[in-house]
Amino acid sequence: MKTIHVGTGRSYDILIGHGILDEAGKLIRPLTKGIRAAVVSDTNVAPIYAERVIASLEKAGFETSLFVFEAGEGSKRLATVEKLYSHLYKNDLTRTDIIIALGGGVTGDMAGFAAATYLRGIDFVQIPTSLLAQVDSSVGGKTAVDLPSGKNLVGAFWQPSLVIIDPETLNTLPEKFFRDGLGEVVKYGCIRSLSLFERLESENARDMIDDVIFECVSVKRDVVEHDERDTGERAILNFGHTLGHALEKLHNYEGLSHGEAVAAGAAILTRVSESSGLTEKGTSQRLEALLEKYGLPTKSELPLAEIIAATRGDKKSTGKGINFVFLDKIGSCFIKKIEIADMGSFFGI
Repeated sequence: MKTIHVGTGRSYDILIGHGILDEAGKLIRPLTKGIRAAVVSDTNVAPIYAERVIASLEKAGFETSLFVFEAGEGSKRLATVEKLYSHLYKNDLTRTDIIIALGGGVTGDMAGFAAATYLRGIDFVQIPTSLLAQVDSSVGGKTAVDLPSGKNLVGAFWQPSLVIIDPETLNTLPEKFFRDGLGEVVKYGCIRSLSLFERLESENARDMIDDVIFECVSVKRDVVEHDERDTGERAILNFGHTLGHALEKLHNYEGLSHGEAVAAGAAILTRVSESSGLTEKGTSQRLEALLEKYGLPTKSELPLAEIIAATRGDKKSTGKGINFVFLDKIGSCFIKKIEIADMGSFFGI
């Protein structure tokens, strides 16, 4: 088992190891004096892993309950969180108790938001079971739900008490969702890790998945420690996300997954930035080749003007402009604000 320590205001460890899912109770027990644990999961993950996690928690002395919601981004909304609040109340969770997020990014985001806000904040643990959650969303303390007007517009910064990553859970992950996670993996190679990008080019991601997870989490840890509240450097983690979130919104959060949207957003943006002279020549071609290798999209059938228009409600908007993350070259990036008035000319629309 490998341990990565995150030195934020509420510091915690990220544990990565095969088979540690069944050790969850023993690993969580030292973190709390509470007696109750509420496991939050979805209809895809709960039938596979909830029983094992609950058995481990009960063996460690926790009184456990299980809240299961319908899988999918469509459930990541305030109405579902309100049902979760009711579950926590009915099961007598107090400030000394703990919430366990068992699942992918939607589960972690929503359970984390509930933990941040129920009784003004109780502890929670992330047990990510998807590649996207293991390499990205389970780390860093961003929690949120969606509004009809946009993605992740209501949320809180609330660091977990522990992150337990068992790569063996990826064995039950459908190929579509493994591919989805690779959208975020490629992002990390683009913005901060040339060595990861090169290994993804020359090797198969599945064959080196332990190294992939460790490298992505290490990069995110470093960035989050420098900028926990997302006021500066942490914005580089949004590479591909501004256009990606717009694409998800335009698809009504159906059909196009988050990782696929990020991949397409990154490719579209890099083609534009390279043609504008901001990015080293050949970068977009190399990025697109890697995305295509892993079955990820590099473009959208939607008009670029429509995609750009959909970015207006993005969280990275600064009023008169939007901060985009551009690549200097593979492994290096920078943040540049594009004024709303200049968006059309910059994107050539």
